[in-house]
Amino acid sequence: MDKAQIYVGLDIGTTAIRVIVGESINDHLNIIGVGSERSQGLKDGVIVDIDKVVAATRKAVHQAQTKANIKFDQVIVGIPAKDMLIEPVKGMTIVADQPKEITDQEVRSVASAALSRNLPPEREIVAIMPQQFIVDGQAHIVDPRGMSAVRIEMEGLIYSVPSLVVNNIRKVLERTGLRLKHFVLNPSALSTVALNDGEQDFGTVLIDMGGAQSTAYVIHDHQLKFIAADDEGGGNLTKDVSVVLNTSMSNAETIKRNYGVANPRSTSDSEKFPVEIVGKDDPVMVDETYLSDILEARFEQIFGRLADKLDQVHAFDLPGGVVITGGVAETMSLTSLATELLDTKVRIYAPREMGLRNASFATVLGLVTYAANLSEIDLLVTSVINKNALNSTASKPAVKPETEPIQPAESRFGTFGFGNRGNSSSSNNNTKSQSNETKNTKQQEPQSKLRSFFNKFFD
Repeated sequence: MDKAQIYVGLDIGTTAIRVIVGESINDHLNIIGVGSERSQGLKDGVIVDIDKVVAATRKAVHQAQTKANIKFDQVIVGIPAKDMLIEPVKGMTIVADQPKEITDQEVRSVASAALSRNLPPEREIVAIMPQQFIVDGQAHIVDPRGMSAVRIEMEGLIYSVPSLVVNNIRKVLERTGLRLKHFVLNPSALSTVALNDGEQDFGTVLIDMGGAQSTAYVIHDHQLKFIAADDEGGGNLTKDVSVVLNTSMSNAETIKRNYGVANPRSTSDSEKFPVEIVGKDDPVMVDETYLSDILEARFEQIFGRLADKLDQVHAFDLPGGVVITGGVAETMSLTSLATELLDTKVRIYAPREMGLRNASFATVLGLVTYAANLSEIDLLVTSVINKNALNSTASKPAVKPETEPIQPAESRFGTFGFGNRGNSSSSNNNTKSQSNETKNTKQQEPQSKLRSFFNKFFD
């Protein structure tokens, strides 16, 4: 039996800070501990008060350690895509004058050579992903180690973010008593759990709808190729409800979660709920359709701006369609509304693991899943940026409760093929997919309020 490996993911989000502990045995990952604490000290996804973030992170870490019954001090941290830049790079290094076997050292050297470029002082590279190695002119090499050559080259992509983002995360870790194992891009983490292999390969638009912003990622060839961000998210939906209904933000958040329906066509004006109005003693009854109209207006703006940016790179031509995740994805009937607005097939992703069955846990689950699936060659290249990437996470495993194993995301798509949005074959597949989605939506919506109760219970 292989030795158990512990992976700890930390997601510092605008609405919540989440920690997850995964144990990998024989290439099988089990979730053994989860911690979640309401965020403080962040605004629009950016750390603005380190002390408050540290306090919330400590609480989330303590929860995860208690539930997992282990101690750890090394974590994998998610990097948000806000202000992230993607650039192609190429590096080359000489192995020897005569053919010599390529080792780990040569891989690190060629990766370092690929990073030898001038970046503005206010930016920092957080990830490098190899696309191919070229050994003495022979391209498309995945792992060059063990081959004999004189020269080795590497082509890949680098991802950089503002240095302030990275420095603040490092300060939070230091003051929390944690060490950085390595960074993982949030979109890479999400695509690992939300998309199946075919969707990552042939291309899919993945939309993460969080509390402070909504971000669309184009995933193709198993890599992040394009980012479209919009600075509006769940918090804006809550504010709209608060302003229009003249109620407090806390009441508006509760109303949105318990009664919010994204698509007014899925509501009934006979369904009503009480709203505490500022300045009035007695609650006012508001119908479900009116609330849905408020939410739909904001969703139209968010999806409209994202679609404009995605159309510029023909992202909707990719056969994988659109997958939506993040806390806002829990809004009832969002699938049908997004399908109307984006004019393509849409599905929602939420984890299935006990205690994680809410789309808001998708990123933190993706962090440990992504890290557990990294190949040796990926870790070698990553170690050029994150020196601890090759280290095992120090912990003291104890007897742990059984949890459900991670399952791959289901695919509702048939044979993938590139083409225009009007392609007849693609249209047939879309029709079948939308039919299945509509059927699933009708089955799920009557249980949505019960589901909302259990989501809160497990949170």
